[in-house]
Amino acid sequence: MSISHAPPVSEETDISPVSVSDLDLQPLVPSSSRRARVPRWLRRTTGPVLLLLLWQLLSITGALPPEVLASPTRIARVAADMLADGSLPTAMGTSLQRVAGGLLLGLVVGTGLALLSGLFRIGEDLVDAPVQMLRTVPFVGLIPLFIIWFGIGEAPKIAIITLGVTFPLYLNVYAGIRGVDAQLIEAGESLGLSRWGLVRHVVLPGALPSAMTGLRYSLGIAWLALVFAEQVNADSGIGFLMVQARDFLRTDVIVVCLVVYAFLGLLADFIVRSLEKVLLQWRPTFTGR
Repeated sequence: MSISHAPPVSEETDISPVSVSDLDLQPLVPSSSRRARVPRWLRRTTGPVLLLLLWQLLSITGALPPEVLASPTRIARVAADMLADGSLPTAMGTSLQRVAGGLLLGLVVGTGLALLSGLFRIGEDLVDAPVQMLRTVPFVGLIPLFIIWFGIGEAPKIAIITLGVTFPLYLNVYAGIRGVDAQLIEAGESLGLSRWGLVRHVVLPGALPSAMTGLRYSLGIAWLALVFAEQVNADSGIGFLMVQARDFLRTDVIVVCLVVYAFLGLLADFIVRSLEKVLLQWRPTFTGR
């Protein structure tokens, strides 16, 4: 029986290093970036488009009678007619003026009260309890009082919007001020910042995220308050068009007005989100995967 031996390995065998260029390297892609190739805007519009198609199908088949809800094509034609005769742009302009006036007053009142209550203990003792009591009262229930106090002109409408905007803004700004880390305050004091310096460089930046959240809530409530405000003896505005359409059972006009409300609210939310991106660049946040 013969035993074969493997040839001995020479100690002088040349083992050349493998260069990186000789290897077939695959780039590492984070799992968060491995997403579907479908554009995000297309994914976000798929749901509404499918809903519109279902709505149109139900209208064509008669499952959804026009006296209950007009079809999307009918609503589109009515919207085009209202744009052509100028009734819809005029109503939108009037409603935007009312929201802007009420929102501006609500920002001043809500932010001012929150600063007074959040920065000073005596301010909290004087302001917070009355505000907490008033915010539990439905602002819609105050419409009769506003009519008695301010008449039936523009003042009660703006007052309703102002009241609806004030409370969510106050709560969020107040919570943001009181939620600032106390260690940051101590660090600012150790650096020699004055009281105003602490407020400007520590407290207000720390409360800004909550303030922006409050602004988004306030804008949503502003449009909700506008719906009620424009039904107080209004002779113009989107709410006035809805009241007229209700009297004549025009569901198509009502839906057009509701769509306008929705798009105006979406536009306002987009503006606030854009402000957040500009003002809160220093705060990295999770954007979803």
